[in-house]
Amino acid sequence: MQAIAETLFDIVYLISVVTIGILMIKGCKGNVQYKLFGIMAVTLGLGDAFHLVPRAIALCTTGLADYTAPLGIGKLITSVTMTVFYILLYYVWRLRYHVEGKRNLTVTVYVLSLIRVILCMFPQNKWTSANAPLSWGIYRNIPFALLGLLVILLFYKSAKENHDRSFRFMWLTIVLSFGFYIPVVLWADTIPMIGMLMIPKTCAYVWTVVIGYQDMRKQERNE
Repeated sequence: MQAIAETLFDIVYLISVVTIGILMIKGCKGNVQYKLFGIMAVTLGLGDAFHLVPRAIALCTTGLADYTAPLGIGKLITSVTMTVFYILLYYVWRLRYHVEGKRNLTVTVYVLSLIRVILCMFPQNKWTSANAPLSWGIYRNIPFALLGLLVILLFYKSAKENHDRSFRFMWLTIVLSFGFYIPVVLWADTIPMIGMLMIPKTCAYVWTVVIGYQDMRKQERNE
């Protein structure tokens, strides 16, 4: 039952975010903010597919234990694409609120992203092992969490200052995604049921993408 339910959920999720992303890229009418948001959505979907597709196959066949290597490699790729996702989201923020300059802020975003990717590449992560160390799961997620916190603060502050109702909950979607993700990093290996939190975490990312799409449609109606 879990295999069927989780697989169906993942299929709907991947198709939805990639479709919304493509629609935004095709329908942006030259608006760079929406085009970037569409690229961000496609990056999210395609990146997650590297982990979710092997997981679905494993659940529907011989089990997760027989797919340790593909799942690990998929998690590595997803870790990198999620970092790119937040870099793109940072630039959406800059475009939406017409932010100029702030070189130090941009450097901070790239430094945190680079540290995250470098940490992901260390062999000590043991991505293809069934006994990947928790310590490295924490190390590589520290700069990622800091990057997420930075983006949360930027959207919260800017949406409030600009009375931006369309993006007023953007910060909350990121808070929720990390709120559901962190327990999985810390305890999923010892308490497998904690892994179910990836479902609401995924829903939070869908909400992020839908916010951008709805705003684009709103702008179309107002033209």
